[in-house]
Amino acid sequence: MGTHKERRALAANLRRGEIAAMIDGTPRRLCLTLGSLAELEEAFAASDLAALTTRFSTGRLSARDLMVVIAAGLSGAGERTEAEEVAAMRFERGVAGAAEIAAKLLEAAFGGGEATGETSQGRPANPSRP
Repeated sequence: MGTHKERRALAANLRRGEIAAMIDGTPRRLCLTLGSLAELEEAFAASDLAALTTRFSTGRLSARDLMVVIAAGLSGAGERTEAEEVAAMRFERGVAGAAEIAAKLLEAAFGGGEATGETSQGRPANPSRP
């Protein structure tokens, strides 16, 4: 069992779009705020949130995408972080763990699994789309 500070750091409020993750062996909160979503729009040359959602709904994210999304989530939670800093961070289960963090963060921000291409019941958001 972790210290009180570690438990508090892991207490994320999903209703506010926060998630908890262990990064570099440290419990952290991540959140995509309006400001960090604006940064993602700029980073991915998306004209608006709908375009950003469409981009993420493919489920295909590059390593650079993961770095940018995780950095935005850390920054949104108050821990100002650049993508290059995320590149040096260690994630439980390696790149699979980083991908899981990004997916949970996007789902928390966009709600109902829209960002990951699924509804909250685990069904595809648009079954006619390949």
